[in-house]
Amino acid sequence: MSESSSSSLERMLGVLDLFDDTHRARSAEDIATLLEVSLPTSYRYVRLLLQAGLLQRVEDSQYALGPRIILLDHYIRGADPVLQTGLPVLRELVAATGFDCVVTGLFGTQVLDTHREMGGAPATLAYGRGRPRPLFLGAAPKVLLASFAPAALKKVFESQHAEAVRAGLPADWSSFRRSFAAIRKAGHYVSRGELEPQLVAVAAPIPKADGGAWAAISLVFASSRLAIVDLDKLVRLVTDAATRIGGRLG
Repeated sequence: MSESSSSSLERMLGVLDLFDDTHRARSAEDIATLLEVSLPTSYRYVRLLLQAGLLQRVEDSQYALGPRIILLDHYIRGADPVLQTGLPVLRELVAATGFDCVVTGLFGTQVLDTHREMGGAPATLAYGRGRPRPLFLGAAPKVLLASFAPAALKKVFESQHAEAVRAGLPADWSSFRRSFAAIRKAGHYVSRGELEPQLVAVAAPIPKADGGAWAAISLVFASSRLAIVDLDKLVRLVTDAATRIGGRLG
């Protein structure tokens, strides 16, 4: 593929990145402006993506993400090694506690929940599979970041410094590093109302042999239950489940 063909393909696929919770539909004019391409080029991208099922036409000459993405998500679930290996363990954890269990991955600096096993009284969550979560709020992102090597963590600190400070984390690198080193040493993190004020989450990383993490698993429950649950036992159950899944993943 020539360099011009490669860059054209990259721009065309960049159309898919223009959709989010705020902009669920776009016009060809929007796409042309945002990608800095001509209107005929924008229409060509739209036509090709429509043919591929990656876009669909909605009202008033607007375009939204297409049904093929649903199919691709089905294949992603089937190929996810954490879900393939870990689902029986997650279900045991839910049966033992009655609480929801959520699997969360870190893709670059984007935090995404990839699966949720419902407990007896499912929590109302603002976030779910595929909706990006804040990088520094909640238990799962913190245990995932704690698995980073210092050099990789410093890159996150430098590139996302303002967001980290807004989330209440230390503004200087030394203190920031120490806070995540403490989480790594503990092997878990408990968040109380960090992401959603009515919820508590107990998270642990699914460990990789190289010291990183495949993903994080969290038990999530209403903060009103905190006074009557055995938090230490929940921590043991979550960390044990994460270790078992990590061991099976090799």
